[in-house]
Formats: sequence, structure tokens, C-alpha cells
Amino acid sequence: MIAYLDCYSGISGDMTLGALLDAGLPLDELRAAVGRLPVRDYALEAERIVSKGISGTRVTVKVDEAAQPHRHLADVLAIIEAADLPAAVRQRAGAVFRRLAEAEACIHGQPIERVHFHEVGGVDAIVDVVGAVWGLDRLGVERVYVSALPTGGGKVRSAHGPIPVPAPATLELARRAGAPLVASTVEAELVTPTGAALATTLGEFGQPPMRVSAIGYGFGRKELPWANALRLWVGESTEAAGQQDQVSLIETNLDDSTPELLGAAMERLLGAGALDVFFTPIQMKKNRPATKLSAICPVEREPAIAGLILAETSSLGVRVQRLRRYKAERWVSYVPTPWGRLAIKVKSFRGQVSVAPEYDDCLRVAREHGVAAAEVYRVARAAAAEADLRPSVEEYPRDAEHDGRDAEDDARQ
Repeated sequence: MIAYLDCYSGISGDMTLGALLDAGLPLDELRAAVGRLPVRDYALEAERIVSKGISGTRVTVKVDEAAQPHRHLADVLAIIEAADLPAAVRQRAGAVFRRLAEAEACIHGQPIERVHFHEVGGVDAIVDVVGAVWGLDRLGVERVYVSALPTGGGKVRSAHGPIPVPAPATLELARRAGAPLVASTVEAELVTPTGAALATTLGEFGQPPMRVSAIGYGFGRKELPWANALRLWVGESTEAAGQQDQVSLIETNLDDSTPELLGAAMERLLGAGALDVFFTPIQMKKNRPATKLSAICPVEREPAIAGLILAETSSLGVRVQRLRRYKAERWVSYVPTPWGRLAIKVKSFRGQVSVAPEYDDCLRVAREHGVAAAEVYRVARAAAAEADLRPSVEEYPRDAEHDGRDAEDDARQ
């Protein structure tokens, strides 16, 4: 099951809850789930409304604003971890607040541990985030996609006084995620920091091919020229399995690293799970020739790869983007040759198949048997043309000098 957040009128935490309820999430189950949080003195209410000819659900989390403390990230994470909820829900909800804290820390020029959550640290924001994450899990949603985010305009009140729209945290979250932004014709805050944190943490941007089975409208409180709602589409993907995923691109500019250290960093990054690492010559300030280090990795390896770049190079910071990736089907097969079996990388896309002998395997055979590598390649290609190249269940063999990373990386990329 997948979900698409159609943010034509923006997104907030309560709009997300409303859309989930409108799409079929049972209200009593949602109340029971957020009731496992160790917080009290709030009420979660939902009402059916009709606006501009469209019906939907509006959610309100009522709290005593005057009694809300200014929590730090650690306080919020402790509340989430103490809840009797599935580990995956706690982890994803915590990730939403971590991403929000990183954005706030950047804006205020403070360490992440010192950031005070003002508007987003209250019980209502915690209920919104945990409820949204739990609700998606309850509906069986495995992947979330998000439309472009409308910027809105004007100013909004905050604990620090009037601030421009999009709020600084919202804009920083969008920048970090590479989120597409579109102009709006109204002066109003359409995307809140909580909504931006949910969208950029849980989702990937772009409309997926899908078969829609449920639609939910989650209404906000502002009166706009249109029905002010977040529209949630829930259904099944119509795209072939395994043909699309999301990766992180992590980059930094270096003007004081030697080629030896860069080479060592590349080996460490590949060993830590990077799918690819490459260098680009660039020109930096003071006309210094420099190198841009780029690492592509699975989203779940993003923190580890970013940390490794900071530890292994002179970088003071890295940039991260989430990228949507289309992939051809690929696998490793084996063919017989006069020197034994050789690994063949096979690519299949829209019925067309292409093959390439595995470099490490060919080089090993050439060295062991005193044969030119070009001859090994020729024989392997000829054997592949006659072979049944079905996927092999065997793991690619490794040796002391070549660890089989080419085949392994090609299979992941």
C-alpha cells in the first residue's frame, strides 16, 4: 500500500490526522494509540465539515497552551520512547522531531541539544506527529509520496515575534530535503513546520503511478478561496516492483585534502554501505582548485555515511539531498569457460537484456592462468550469448585482493 499527500493547500499535523481519518482510519483506534503517550490534559476531537462543496474531516487537539513547557529534543524523544507503540512507529516519529530539531538548530545557530521546541514541542504537536505516523502504519502504508509544497506568504506569529512565511524552519526543512516549492496566491501559512517535518521525513517527492482505493480530506482552520484541505490518496502502486526507490546524495567541498586521504575516504565510505562515491574537480573561494566529494547511499545509511565523511575528511559540514531513483532489473549469473565459471552481470529493461563480464572475476582468471584480460572478457561474453542467464542464488565469491564490490555495487545501483 502507498499513499500520496496532495498538498495543494499545504500540510500541517492536524490536517494530516484529518486526512487519515477521512480515508478510513478509525477514530477510536487513533485515540487509543496516542493515549499510550505519557502525556495528559488534552482532547483529540474530529468533526465532519463541508467547505466549498467538498466534505472532509477537521481534527483539533485541544490543550492548555499556557501550561505547555518549552521542551528540548531529548524531552520529546523520551515521551515518544515511553509510549507502548510499535518500535517502527516510535522510530519514525522520533525521526520527524530529529529532523525538525536539526533545522531549528541551523536557524538559531545552536547545537541541536540546546534547541527549544516552542510551538512544535507541545502536546498537540507530539500527538499530531505520533498519530500521523501510527495512522499510516495502521492503514498498511509502506511508502509515502508528497506533492510540491505551496510557499504561502505574509507573516505569522511565533515565540520570537512575527516571522516570514514560509516559516524559517519550514523553508530549511524543504531546502534540506530538496523539496519542490510552488508559489501561492494567498498570504497565509500553508505549510507548518510540523507538516514540513512529516512530509520531508516520511515521504519522497513526486506523484506515483497508483490505483486509488481511498481518498481523505483533512481540513485546516483558515478560510481560503478554495477548500483548505490536505488530500490523501491511498492505494496500490501500479509500477513494477523493484523499479523505483529513494537514495540520499551526500556532498561536501574540500580544498585541503590530499589524493591519498580522499582515496582512503572513498574506501571507508564504500565499506560502510555507500552505493557509489565519486570526486568532481571544482573551483572554490580564493581561486583554490578543490574537490567535491559525492556519496550516494540508501536512505537508512545516510547518518552513518554523513558522519564518516566528517570523521575521515577535513569537511566541516555536508549537504544532503533525497533523490528518487529508477532502476533496471539486474542480477549476477555464471557461465562456463575453459578456466572455470565466471560471473556475468545481467541487465534487463523492457525486454532488452545486456550483459557484462564481472571485472574482478576476469582479472582473477587472467592472473591465475596467465591469460590476457581481454581474452577472458571475449570468452566470457561468447559464453554468455549461449547461456541461460537466470539469476544465481549463489553469493559472489570474494578473494583477498578483490572483494567482489563491483558485482555487489552493480546489484544495488
